[in-house]
Amino acid sequence: MLKKRLDIFRGMLSGFLENRNLLPLLVLPFLAWMVIPDGERDTLGFSPENMNLALRRTADRLLRESGDSTSRIPSVEQTGETTWRLRMERPFDYKRLPALLQASLDMHGITQPYEVRVRQCISSVIDLGYHQRDVLDTNAVVACDGREMPNGCHYIEVAFTGTKKAGNYFLVKAGVIAMALLVLAGFWYNGRQHKTMPASNTQEPHWLVFGNSQLDADNQILQCSELRQNLTFRETKLLQLFAANPDKLLERDFILQEVWANEGILVGRSIDVFVSRLRKKLQTDPTVTISVVHGVGYRLEVNKPA
Repeated sequence: MLKKRLDIFRGMLSGFLENRNLLPLLVLPFLAWMVIPDGERDTLGFSPENMNLALRRTADRLLRESGDSTSRIPSVEQTGETTWRLRMERPFDYKRLPALLQASLDMHGITQPYEVRVRQCISSVIDLGYHQRDVLDTNAVVACDGREMPNGCHYIEVAFTGTKKAGNYFLVKAGVIAMALLVLAGFWYNGRQHKTMPASNTQEPHWLVFGNSQLDADNQILQCSELRQNLTFRETKLLQLFAANPDKLLERDFILQEVWANEGILVGRSIDVFVSRLRKKLQTDPTVTISVVHGVGYRLEVNKPA
C-alpha cells in the first residue's frame, strides 16, 4: 500500500515541476495521506484478512469437533460492508459456535459488536442466531442454544452492528482533502493561464482489438461492432485479461489472482457474475465468445467457426 501511494505521489510530482509555486501545497497533503491508516480499517477497526482468518478458524474447529478433519473449507464471502459469511456443507454443533467464534475473533483483535445468523443455503431462511452480548454475559443463555438445527447446507453469517470511531483521523483526513482540493484548483487555474501544448498533441486512446470488438482499457470503453458501451473497473480488468490471452484457457485461480488480488478476500462467484455481464455486452459480436471449461476456468474464443 505504501509503495502504491509513493508511485502515485511521484507521478503527480513530475506533473507539477513546471509550477514550482504549487509544490509546497502538493507535498504536505500527500505526506499526511501516506501515514493515515486505510479508511476501511478506521471504520471497522479490523482488516478483511483478519475476519477471513477468524471465520476459517471457527469453521475448522467446528468440523474437527464433528469428526471431520479433511473436508475443504470454502472461501469466506463479504456480502455487505459489515457482513461476512461462510458456507458449511457439513453438519456442525451449533452449541459450540458462540465460544469458538468469539475465541477466533479475540485472537485476531476483532472487538466490534456483532450478530450471528445461521441461514439455510438455498432459501436463506434463518434457522438459528444470537447476539455477541449473549456470549459476553456469563449469566445469559445464548439464543437458540439447545434447539435442533435442520440438516443440510447452512451459512454462518456474521454482521457487525457498530463501527469504530475514527477519532482525530477524521479531522486529519478532512484537512488532507481540503489541501488536495486547493492544490488541484491552483493547478487548474495555472494550466488555463499557461496553455502551451497544441490540441493536436492529445494522446489517442489505445485500443486492444479482438474479433470485431476493441477495448479502451484506460477509459473503460468497449466498442463491440457498432455499439459503444461503458464498462466498470472490474469488467474492464477482466476483459483486458481475456483479450490479452485470446484462445487460451485461463484457470479460475489465475483469474482471481490477476483481477481480484488487491481485494484481500475472495468474493464468492465473482468470476461467474462478471463473465455473465461481459457475455451480454459482447453478444452483438458473433466472432467472439467466452466459453467455460467446467471445473477449470474460461477461454475467450475469437473467430469461432459457425
